[in-house]
Amino acid sequence: MKVIYYDCFCGISGDMNLGAMVDLGVDPSILSSELYKLSMKNEFELSINKEQKNGITGSRVHVIVKKHDHVHRHLKDVNEIIENSHLTESVKSLSKEIFLKIATAEGLVHGKAPDKVHFHEVGAIDSIVDIIGAAICFEILGIDKVYSSPIQLGGGFANCAHGTIPIPAPATIEILKDIPIKTGLVDFETTTPTGAAILATTVKEFKSSINMKIDKIGYGVGNRDLSVPNLLRVYLAEIY
Repeated sequence: MKVIYYDCFCGISGDMNLGAMVDLGVDPSILSSELYKLSMKNEFELSINKEQKNGITGSRVHVIVKKHDHVHRHLKDVNEIIENSHLTESVKSLSKEIFLKIATAEGLVHGKAPDKVHFHEVGAIDSIVDIIGAAICFEILGIDKVYSSPIQLGGGFANCAHGTIPIPAPATIEILKDIPIKTGLVDFETTTPTGAAILATTVKEFKSSINMKIDKIGYGVGNRDLSVPNLLRVYLAEIY
């Protein structure tokens, strides 16, 4: 059985996840060509580079947004972008499931129905690319099952469209209810709502360790220099 094991010692974000997938072996040109099947293909491009954190080399994926308008989208708008693409049905289905997870959590936090939620940061082009890109990568890698360690969320406070909020963000912690977490490693948001939703949707079991034979190791590089390496480590493995 081919599996992925997420080692979230410093959390997970959408771009760190894409970096880890590329580091595992997803061809950047194939990932880009699949993402360019979206109607918004002229609004972004991918920058993929090798970088280091604390001496560990990984892949950094940066979504360069060509249009800087802060478009506020509803769930219906995001689903239309997905449905109107030429992506496979499995990629469309998983992408919509992840977005529904976020919309449901945001709705609970803000007292709204999921279809009434405005996607602010999450609805931005880069997050749409991160989520759909994750679904594309899972299909390319042909994964049978996804596992994860407990997820490090970080701590402190952050500024967003609604003002100053505690970390983990309310939507993040809502998404991760009933899922093993850790907090307080650093005073920074190590896990974003996008990263949380990807794991909450795809992971079948959260375990501190599993019996596996590792085939490949991928590191997704984050954008912060912290006291610990701002990396997401992912194993492509066989279960025994």
